[in-house]
Amino acid sequence: MADISSTLTGRRKRHINDAVFQNAAASKAGLSERLFALLFSGLVYPQIWEDPEIDMQALGLRSGHRVVTIASGGCNILAYLTRSPATIDAVDLNAHHIALNRLKLAAFRTLPAQADVFRFFGETGNRHNTQAYDRFIAPGLDAQTQRYWTRRDWRGRRRIAAFEGNFYRTGLLGAFISTGHLVARMHGVDPRDVMKSETLSDQRRFFDAKLRPLFDRPLVRWMTSKKASLFGLGIPPAQYDALITDGDGTMASVLRQRLEKLCCHFPLRDNYFAWQAFARHYPSSGEAALPLYLEPRHYRTIRDNAGRVSIHHRNLVDLLASKPAASLDRYVLLDAQDWMGDAQLNALWAQIDRTAAPGARVIFRTAARASLLPGRVSPELLDGWHYEDDLSRDFSARDRSAIYGGFHLYVRKER
Repeated sequence: MADISSTLTGRRKRHINDAVFQNAAASKAGLSERLFALLFSGLVYPQIWEDPEIDMQALGLRSGHRVVTIASGGCNILAYLTRSPATIDAVDLNAHHIALNRLKLAAFRTLPAQADVFRFFGETGNRHNTQAYDRFIAPGLDAQTQRYWTRRDWRGRRRIAAFEGNFYRTGLLGAFISTGHLVARMHGVDPRDVMKSETLSDQRRFFDAKLRPLFDRPLVRWMTSKKASLFGLGIPPAQYDALITDGDGTMASVLRQRLEKLCCHFPLRDNYFAWQAFARHYPSSGEAALPLYLEPRHYRTIRDNAGRVSIHHRNLVDLLASKPAASLDRYVLLDAQDWMGDAQLNALWAQIDRTAAPGARVIFRTAARASLLPGRVSPELLDGWHYEDDLSRDFSARDRSAIYGGFHLYVRKER
């Protein structure tokens, strides 16, 4: 068993390397890629940073659909279950994301009530969560995932103890947001103060007076000019290069634009992504919008449908290759294609095209505004798909997470 486990781990590591490495190891770019791969081997996203409500609208997701998605932090998968799809196959190359997804699904299956789920994933600073894990969740987990959450760090604390404090401050994303708050406070600005806003106009005034000027500070411009500074967003070096095409050629301007959308385009009461970015926690139940999976009205549906999800620690192309032709209806690629070279993109779309049922839909996000497929994926493959240009722009504008440049929807043409 140890030999098999070691072989599988090696394969998954190679998949991550294949997704990231595009330059020689000894080159400056190659060293940057290898640093990113090292950091990405840990927990990256304690929560997903794509808006699953926009996903479901674009997908037209409904009962009976067979879905394939990248797992990430798992908030998307649980949201999709509110529409009762027939199956969800969720893949991820990151073992930490796999363990987090299995934990969330097990919590819905085993915790006694919705309030317990909310206490575990929606609140911070609850020391009863580890007791709830030991009593209810752990017995419903496979042995490998149990070992993951009970592994002890150098202080002797089990991983699951992260849910006694603020789990959303962990991982690369959590560290990135914490660093952003620290840098802002060094310049006399507390980003949490935006939460005092009562209207969109208040939010705009705070951004223009406090946050916008930060991006002209020498320290901020220097920090954001380094590709490694954005590794905390899960942005590999290749994606960094695509991002700066959307601004004035500097990452500071791109980040300013994205933060402006997050801060100013949606009322705080409607945007839990802004709560995580600025307040560093989700709102209390009834205080403002919550992720769909934490809303009481969806608890029973998610609990009943949790068994429809299969979590796979493997490469997406490999999973698709194992599926029969015309067997899938909906594909959610997140921003994974930004990482890919042309050969990888064509391999992926060959499998999507083969496994797509009539009327299938594919959604994904990109760092830059434009779809990256034209000119890179073979015309023979793309000719079978219609790009919904106007709808894609509309969905992109309404994506509350505000982090990506473009949202894209492709629909299978009738044949």
